[in-house]
Amino acid sequence: MNHHRDVPFRVLEHGYGFTQGKEPQQEPTHSGNKIIHGDNLEALKALLPEYEGKIKCIYIDPPYNTGNEGWVYNDNVNHPKIKKWLGQVVGKESEDLTRHDKWLCMMYPRLSLLHKLLAEDGVIFISIDDNEQAGLKLMLDEIFGSGNFVTNIMWQKIHSIKNDAKYLSVNHDFILLYAKNVSSIKINLLDRSEKMDSRYKNPDNDPRGVWQSGDLVANEIRRDGNFFIKGPTGKEFTVPSDKHWVYSKENLLKMIEENRIWFGKNGEAFPRKKRFLSEVQQGRTPDTWWTSDEVGHNQEAKREIKSLLDIDNQTFATPKPVRLLERILQIATLKDSIILDSFAGSGTTAHAVLNLNKQDGGNRKFILIEMEDYAETITAERVKRVMNGYGNTEGTGGSFDYYSLGQPLFIGDNQECLNEAVGIEKIRQYIWYSETRTAYNSPVEKNISPYYLGKKEDTAYYFIYEPNELTTLDFEMLSAITVKAGQYVVYADNCLLPKEFMLQNHIVFKKIPRDITRF
Repeated sequence: MNHHRDVPFRVLEHGYGFTQGKEPQQEPTHSGNKIIHGDNLEALKALLPEYEGKIKCIYIDPPYNTGNEGWVYNDNVNHPKIKKWLGQVVGKESEDLTRHDKWLCMMYPRLSLLHKLLAEDGVIFISIDDNEQAGLKLMLDEIFGSGNFVTNIMWQKIHSIKNDAKYLSVNHDFILLYAKNVSSIKINLLDRSEKMDSRYKNPDNDPRGVWQSGDLVANEIRRDGNFFIKGPTGKEFTVPSDKHWVYSKENLLKMIEENRIWFGKNGEAFPRKKRFLSEVQQGRTPDTWWTSDEVGHNQEAKREIKSLLDIDNQTFATPKPVRLLERILQIATLKDSIILDSFAGSGTTAHAVLNLNKQDGGNRKFILIEMEDYAETITAERVKRVMNGYGNTEGTGGSFDYYSLGQPLFIGDNQECLNEAVGIEKIRQYIWYSETRTAYNSPVEKNISPYYLGKKEDTAYYFIYEPNELTTLDFEMLSAITVKAGQYVVYADNCLLPKEFMLQNHIVFKKIPRDITRF
């Protein structure tokens, strides 16, 4: 449950930048789009300094733990029972009695970090089937809070019934939806379909436009529901004794006067209410049953991968179609949202982000994490082709940066030493985040100390560090503290200032590397 705290913090090493139509370049594109190759637990931790609390939408498609996937438990947890699992392929139920334990232990620390990365108004969607759906929901209730459960979506993943099924043909997967804070989220409406709008007609050429008729009678008895009304020809209408009008007589007469009641073309049909399309909600509330006609199915996803990459479909046995991810993004994101997928697979999430940006002019950003060796040859390659265009499909445009997991920030048996090989700027980013829990921006002020990190909430932070020598906070070094603040947090190797002086001047000394927070 606390394994994510023990995972070493590794820096992200930039591999190359890619921009539509250009060869990969060494310089970063600074596009905000990232593809990261490496273990997703370590990669998620590496994202914290820049992205904690900033991800609007997370989608993950983890191993379903069917017993046929061949996934391996590799999290190096310092516990004798769990150490026995390391490097072992997880087998079927009859072969591996700890199969569900391994899956839950693999998922728990990753979900803990995903929770940290999610924005206050963010949501997470997780694809799963019956092998782990029940256990996953209990785990999510514990990490996110049961009150932040939004719904369980059912997706029709198979278009037709499997007649060779052992018991029943399982045609659906689940997509569990949780919020960071359910009171802060907003689910977007979906566009109305042509079929929905086609139900609205205008047989009387009403200048207010097309309308659909609605019932004016309900089944419950009401005391004031037995009055009669007159139609345009003088015909009187009343309701049966076991029903009532849904409006009072006063309101109903007013609606007749405003031509909001339809008595049929001859004026003698039983009255119905006009409901104008211009007055209804301009969109439809998403439901929890997503059909293959609406959002695609597994076979559609396989065809998409085949058309893009021409690879063996066995690499991805149950891929997700782009339309499914587009639906998720449509209801859960804004045009400038950051979307994260830490089980990236073939890169469908990035494909959907790029498609949606092209459709609505958005500037959504994607972050993909993939641990398998095909992160570059399949995941990144697919994104390149989507940006450049493939077959008869026009390119979406765009850029991304490709990263791998670099060296750990701390080294030694107990992570007691700073790893100078990662570079001073990476260390400064880490120190700032560990103190403020915000992303680091290099100070832009001129003529200030090179040791100055920044100022937050009237506290100024200094990291007095030199790779090849010991640094000391003394009276001479105080000349480097030039930015006025209510409090000063200063990192150095040693401190020679008197305690009384430090108290009087609100200086907090932290020893390198002992007092650097590990998270």
